[in-house]
Amino acid sequence: MKSLMIAVLLAALPLVASAQDAAKVDPGHYKVLIDNAVVRVLKVSLGLGEKTPMHSHPDAILVPFDSGKARFTMPDGKTEDADVAKEVATYFPALTHSGANVGTARIDGVLVEFKAKGAGTATLPTSRPGMTQTVLAETPRATAWRTTAGSTFSEAAGTTHEYDQVVIALGAGDISLTVEGQPTRTKWQRGDVQFVGRGVKHEAKNTGGQPIDFVIVGIK
Repeated sequence: MKSLMIAVLLAALPLVASAQDAAKVDPGHYKVLIDNAVVRVLKVSLGLGEKTPMHSHPDAILVPFDSGKARFTMPDGKTEDADVAKEVATYFPALTHSGANVGTARIDGVLVEFKAKGAGTATLPTSRPGMTQTVLAETPRATAWRTTAGSTFSEAAGTTHEYDQVVIALGAGDISLTVEGQPTRTKWQRGDVQFVGRGVKHEAKNTGGQPIDFVIVGIK
C-alpha cells in the first residue's frame, strides 16, 4: 500500500508543476508572446492592487515599461517588496512566488524566461554597427542592453549571429526586419517583441529615418 501511495504521488508531480505555470494559473496577468526551444516570452500586466496566485518561473529577465512597486510572497509566507524601475531589465533566478501590485501605477512589462538547463557558450557583442547599447543586466545566461537603432542602422540580407536575441520595442517606429521563415515586420509599437535565433538568416533596416529604442536580450 505504501508503495502504491508513493507511485501515485510521483505520478502527480508533473500536474503540480504544470499548475504552477504562470500562464496557466493566471492567464489574466500573463500572456504568452513567444514560445520556442530557447525562450518563453510573457507579457506581464498587473493593475493597481491586483494579485497573482502562487506560481513558478525558471531563470528570467524582466523588462518593465513603467515604474511601480511589487510585493512578492514566497511559499514559506515571507514577503519582499521590490521597486520596479521603468525600462531597466532585472534578472531573476528560478523561483516560486505570488505577486501583488502595491504601488500607485499599473505594472506592465515583458518577461523573458530561459529554457536551457545552463548557460551557453556564445560570445555576445560589445558593440554593433549603427547601434548604441548600454548594459542593463548581465548574467551567465544572457545580457540585456538598452539599444538605439540609429537612422542609418541596417543589417544586410543573410546576416546571422552566433547568439539568440529577443528584441523588445520601447517605442513606435519604422524598422524593417525579415527573419527567415517569418513574416516581415515593418512597424513597431511599444511592447512589440521579436525572436531572432542564432544562425538564422535575417535582414534589418531603419526605414523611418528616426532613431528607435529597444531592449535586446542576447542569449549565449
